[in-house]
Amino acid sequence: MNIVSPDKGTNIISSRLCYNIEKLKTKMKILTSKQKHVKFLRYPGGKQRMLTFLLPLLPTPAEIKGSYYEPFLGGGAVFFSSSPTRAVLSDRNSELINLYQSLKADPVAVWDYFEAFPDTKEDYYSIRAEDTGSSEFRAARTLYLNRTCFKGMWRYNSSGMFNVGYGGQGRRWAISQKSLLEVSQHLQNATLLNEDFENVIQLAKKDDFIFLDPPYKPGAKEMDDGHYQYGCFTFKDQERLSCALQEATKRGVKWAMTTSSHPDILKLYRKSCKIVQIPQGTGSRLGITDENPGEVVIKNY
Repeated sequence: MNIVSPDKGTNIISSRLCYNIEKLKTKMKILTSKQKHVKFLRYPGGKQRMLTFLLPLLPTPAEIKGSYYEPFLGGGAVFFSSSPTRAVLSDRNSELINLYQSLKADPVAVWDYFEAFPDTKEDYYSIRAEDTGSSEFRAARTLYLNRTCFKGMWRYNSSGMFNVGYGGQGRRWAISQKSLLEVSQHLQNATLLNEDFENVIQLAKKDDFIFLDPPYKPGAKEMDDGHYQYGCFTFKDQERLSCALQEATKRGVKWAMTTSSHPDILKLYRKSCKIVQIPQGTGSRLGITDENPGEVVIKNY
């Protein structure tokens, strides 16, 4: 394993992290054979493509004695693949959380609305402009926009209105009512919140596990990207996150996080945590897998 000093760039692996690469590969094969992917959202920066690498580094549901927490839920790739027994899931995007809440409560109603939406470009913009209605209607609208907008982006204007252009109907029917029923089943034992990450982390206690995938641009110090609803995740947010995780560690909480390999971010964790370089990821080009993408896994166990 190549060990690099934190002062020499962003390609960093902590010298305190030692694992047997052959055992890791074996665990990757076992987990891959058992995975049941539930994918219904298009989510730039989601972790679907790196699950084979990521999951072996995380505790299994059987190893989590308490609850599983995820304060930056997004597309939920890790949650759906690991299927923890008890979960607390949160995101600042209220429309996204309404989608999950509605699918948990009544996936058939959401599907009925989704299936009934028309399929022209003009209809897309009409539906995009309509942001009122029942929770199930708004959930179906969110899902419809996500499946038919340009590259699955999540972008909002200054008034809080979704403003991504039309992308076509080609990806709309990649999901089915069965897909939404599977999502609903996974969510039955989950508590869904629309909260700031710090509030969610404070809820975790001894024996709980937190997985975190905060907004970040690989290799960069801050996230400032119009593809996301909350496109600005500043270094002050990174510092606030680090403090919250330090307090969680003191309470006996285990956690793991994917984030940028920028040296200033790594300095927040390198004295007390283990850092693993992610060998492949989306990198700086959304939707494209890169070698050495500027991303790491940081964990406190």
